Amino acid sequence: MNYDVIRKQVTDAAEELIKEAHYTRHGDIFVLGCSTSEILGIQIGKGSSQEVGSLIIETLIPIVKTHGLNLAVQGCEHINRSLVVERNVMLQNRLEEVNVVPALHAGGACSVAAYEQFDQPVMVEHLTGTLGIDIGDTEIGMHIKHVQRPVRLSVKMIGEARVTALMYRPKLIGGERAHYSK
Repeated sequence: MNYDVIRKQVTDAAEELIKEAHYTRHGDIFVLGCSTSEILGIQIGKGSSQEVGSLIIETLIPIVKTHGLNLAVQGCEHINRSLVVERNVMLQNRLEEVNVVPALHAGGACSVAAYEQFDQPVMVEHLTGTLGIDIGDTEIGMHIKHVQRPVRLSVKMIGEARVTALMYRPKLIGGERAHYSK
């Protein structure tokens, strides 16, 4: 696996999604769901790689910060898809902290890497982000604000894993006479 290629794919996907997400504001939450197993071409949950997880997180942190966003990293179903966030994000968004520490096979490599690389990591059970990337079919939709709109990125794969991106858009309300922006 070529790590420079993975870094570029992650960078390109994140930058493209952020550019496309018209309703994102400073301080919003960018959700990452990631299977390092899938990136390596192994069935989800069967070949976690801490090295790949660290690479993904160290690539995303500066991108997300540069755009004034906050990163939340979803763990796997073994920790009920709880997320790693910075303590200040938990406090600002009035999120509820849960007592779990992600592990390689109970949370996944990216959540472990985030827990190690964040300044003051905490785990929360649920949050509502405005955009996110799902690498390897980890199902992040439960953590993206309604209404969710899929974004078709030019980056279709990261390593061997499919990439799905979601962004929020405001609900369209009204009837046949209503007009909408964007």
